[in-house]
Amino acid sequence: MPIFPDDPEELHLDDLTRLVRSLHPDVEVVGFEVLENKTFAAGTDEVSTAGRIVADVVLSGDDGAAIDKRWMIKVCRPDLGDIPLYENEVAFYTKLRPEIEIEAPRCFGGLYESGQAGFAIALEDMRLRDVHFANVKSDVSLDNIRSLLGVLATLHAHYWESPRFEKDLAWVQPHTSGAIYTMFNHPDAVPAMIAQQVAENQFKTELVEATGQTVEDLYREFRKVQKHQASLPQTLCHGDTHIGNTYLLPDGTARLVDWQLMARGYCLHDVTYLLMTGLSVASRREHQESLLAFYRDSLVERGVEDVPSLETLWLEYRRAAIWGVYIGWLTTPTMNYGWDICVNNHIRLLTAYQDLGCHEALADLPEADDF
Repeated sequence: MPIFPDDPEELHLDDLTRLVRSLHPDVEVVGFEVLENKTFAAGTDEVSTAGRIVADVVLSGDDGAAIDKRWMIKVCRPDLGDIPLYENEVAFYTKLRPEIEIEAPRCFGGLYESGQAGFAIALEDMRLRDVHFANVKSDVSLDNIRSLLGVLATLHAHYWESPRFEKDLAWVQPHTSGAIYTMFNHPDAVPAMIAQQVAENQFKTELVEATGQTVEDLYREFRKVQKHQASLPQTLCHGDTHIGNTYLLPDGTARLVDWQLMARGYCLHDVTYLLMTGLSVASRREHQESLLAFYRDSLVERGVEDVPSLETLWLEYRRAAIWGVYIGWLTTPTMNYGWDICVNNHIRLLTAYQDLGCHEALADLPEADDF
């Protein structure tokens, strides 16, 4: 029995009440209407790792007045099983969202239980604020990118080398251990899926061939950079900062969504993936160095004392390119986002890998131990 239905046809008042009471114990859902069904059960091609149910709810209880009455509910893809991304995102919204100093979607409840199928997160419907959800085809300006770099600098500065990672935030998984690490690193898990994706999709096959590497080479480089970054200053990372996980506000600022890969890690993990997917090839080539300088200045302004030099940031930027290539998009079926979005992300990332000499920048790093 799943902890929460992944099909709105099976949704009941008790399910929604349990969801909201995870954060608001005195609130009850006494009515609801499903407005949108973008779930695996509906057969939509707009489901990547989670489905979405949009519903209007009627609430009772004193705290109900402060809660939005329209929810965007993220639910599982049942064919994926109990993937660790679900636990991670519920943990972010129920444990960290209340304390972070950046804007992120408001959360009204989250359900996850180890060993039990399914998950659910009730979020505000951001469309009511007239936001635009970006993707690789969107007209994303340099000001939008600077806004996102400012958000990342605020997040990273707040948790920079925080002693809390050994205390109350010890549950935040690093990039080198834990369930998500296992999923991405075990040869029979995501690496096997990537090998299959590259073998079955000609555009992936030839883009990998163009780098002069094999899928196995890229796997080893990805593991190298994870091991290396664990030796650098640690902070809280969003973890999955491709441009499709951002939204643009009417005032021109931009923010982040989809925190499923939140992790303890190195700041350039986030910054690199954003720049390489958020900018066209030509724009990245022209502006990447000044944008890295902007990010560094933003860390200084937010009180980080041991900010890496620009030379260090540039080297780590070159090295970090491998994550977006290997885990970021080689793993992604075209059906998840559509042909144009999928292919354009691949082009941007694999071009950056070659432009920046990522292979050469990683060459002097020690190999990671066998999984």
